[in-house]
Parts: sequence; structure tokens; C-alpha cells
Amino acid sequence: MQTPQSESALSEPLEAGLYIVATPIGNLGDITVRAVDVLRGCEVIACEDTRVTGKLLKHCGVSTRMQRYDDHASERQRATLIEQARTQAVALVSDAGTPLISDPGYRLVRDARKAGITVTSLPGACAAITGLTLAGLPNDRFLFAGFLPVKEKARANMLAELGEVAATLIFYETGPRLERSLRAIADIWPQREVAVARELTKLHEECRTGAAAELAEHYREHPPKGEIVLLIGPPAENIGDGDPDALLTEALIDHSPSKAAGIVAKATGLDRKDLYSRAVELKNQ
Repeated sequence: MQTPQSESALSEPLEAGLYIVATPIGNLGDITVRAVDVLRGCEVIACEDTRVTGKLLKHCGVSTRMQRYDDHASERQRATLIEQARTQAVALVSDAGTPLISDPGYRLVRDARKAGITVTSLPGACAAITGLTLAGLPNDRFLFAGFLPVKEKARANMLAELGEVAATLIFYETGPRLERSLRAIADIWPQREVAVARELTKLHEECRTGAAAELAEHYREHPPKGEIVLLIGPPAENIGDGDPDALLTEALIDHSPSKAAGIVAKATGLDRKDLYSRAVELKNQ
């Protein structure tokens, strides 16, 4: 028995507008029935690479015309899609996963909304969320930060900037850059739990967890390929009762002296200024 949504999608033409369509991140079986219906029923599919999307469309038996729209698309190309969406159903897909997650599709959505065009988003596969569900790291709060910078200084600056965010951090990374990123993480947070999720939804799917230095050594010996989800567990806030020096030493692993003093003061009720002075001494030892 079909649901009302399925009956509507199969029997009625799509209304004009922009449709954001999530596609599989590896396993083609993860395409949704609704996504196939929309891709089949729209007038044009805006995609990053017609060769990549073409393989998916062939698998699904869809022959809709494709139009390239990627990082290098001009304002004119965007305006053309907006005009098409006024009178036709236009679908936006990325090479894999949910569009707009670490790609520039938001500009198209923003302009469509400004133009009064209906925007519909179809949920589906997303590598960041799939990696988070596999990693076993705290997931009540998480922050997705795209790709880490390539240059060493910029990468270290980004990690330092996000270091005190009380949430699991999620990045995308590539195989050739993974070891360098893991070593950068190990330099700043040697004790934090890290997860590397790769080949997601594919035959050789892997999610490996541990300290960043251990993972860096593993992937030095076993160079990975493809795109990767890299996750870093949040800083430890609940350090409990105990010797102030021991608590400060533990807090200083992931925090500045000022932040460490604040955490220990909150946990113990001791004077924050005294704790800060002691934290500076411990940091310099």
C-alpha cells in the first residue's frame, strides 16, 4: 500500500520550484523513492559533475536533462536556474550526499528564496551525520566545520579557535591529508578521543577511534583513499573532586590556564584567581 506522498509524487506533475535532493554517499541503494520521483519528474537537474550524476541517473532509470552547477558557477548561471525555477521544477544535487553541506549551493537557495520561489528539501544521506552515528562520540552537541585548511598555520589556528567548543567537532578530510591533520590534532589535544570514518556505506566501511597520534601512525602505515569524516570528541568538563594540582594538570591538557582555572573553580569552589596563578606555574613547568 502506497503512502499519500508516494501516490502524489508518482501521479501528479511537480510544481515549479527548486528541489534540494540528497543522493547516496557510496551505496546507490541509499537513494530514496521520493528522490527518484523528483529527479524523474523535474525539468532539469543542476549538478556538480554530469559524469558522476549521470551514473546515478542511469542506475535509477532517469533521463532528465542535466546542467552543470558547481563551485565555479557564475552569477549568470545561478540567475538562469532561478528563472527556470519560476516556471519549472529544478533539482539541485551534489556529487554525493546532501547538497549545501560543505558546498556553495546555499547561494542558489538564498537567491531562490529572495525571488519568492518555493524551495523544497528532500532528506537523505549525509557523510557528516553518518560518521557521527558510527563514532560513538558524544552527539548531544556537535559542530560541523567543513574541511580543515591545507596550510599548517591556518590548520593550527582553526583547531585552536574551536578547541574550547563544548561539542564533538566534525570535519571532512581527504586521504592524502589525513595523517598531517591527525598529527596537528595530537600536538594540541593528545588525550582527546578522535574517530576516522571512511568508505562510508561501502563494502569496506571503517570507523577507527583512539588518540590522534595512534591514528596518525596507523594511517602512515596504511595510507587511506577517498574522502573521510574526521571527528574530535569534546573537551572534558566534568573533572570531579580531588587534589587541585591534579585537577589543573588534567584540565590543562585541553585548555588554557584561564579556562582550566575556571573549570576547577567551578568543580571545587576554590578561588579562581589562586587557581589561575597555580595553573600558569604548572603550565610552565
